[in-house]
Amino acid sequence: MTKYLRCALLGATALAVGSSYAYAADLPVKAPAVAPVYAPPVATWTGFYLGPNVGWGWADVDVGGVSSNLNGIIGGGQIGYNWQTGNFLIGIEGDFQGSSQAVNDTAAGVTVDQRLPWFATLRGRIGYVAGPLLVYFTGGGAWANYRLEVSQAGTTVSDDATKTAWTIGGGVEWMFAPKWSAKAEYLYLDTGDRSVNLFGNTFTARARDNIVRVGLNYHF
Repeated sequence: MTKYLRCALLGATALAVGSSYAYAADLPVKAPAVAPVYAPPVATWTGFYLGPNVGWGWADVDVGGVSSNLNGIIGGGQIGYNWQTGNFLIGIEGDFQGSSQAVNDTAAGVTVDQRLPWFATLRGRIGYVAGPLLVYFTGGGAWANYRLEVSQAGTTVSDDATKTAWTIGGGVEWMFAPKWSAKAEYLYLDTGDRSVNLFGNTFTARARDNIVRVGLNYHF
């Protein structure tokens, strides 16, 4: 009798174990956890911004029939405000630039010294936004301190005043991190005519300045 009881118990145990494995096999398998995909924030250009810039300027100048180039390093800063709607942007920007642009020419006993110590601009901007990239055109007014000095036979006359000018240009800007962008820009600036008189001769000069610069902006 004991032998039959032992066999019955072993059979019941085997049946229970088999049922457990079958139940476990029928349980749904949990999918492995998937790491969340990082989605970079959408760039927005609306708001105030400011930052520094540095570049190079070269101007074609002509005084009394003598042509030369007014070259030098420029540097300064800009501040502005953008409004973005969809893929389009309008804005306003002002900047101030110190400049080392200078040239000194001597011909026929006449020495002409020209300098652009500083200039400033106030411009509108209109552009197209493609994610973090902005392509824009810009134009407006400018103020340039254009110094013209003419010397002959020990006598010197000069014109040193701030001249209202105009400017136009364009550039690209890249928002490489939240609140930070870098830009590359070209501007053309025209000072108009400047004149001085020496010994009955009128010397007229005009600077047509080409400016290339790179800058960094922080957006508030």
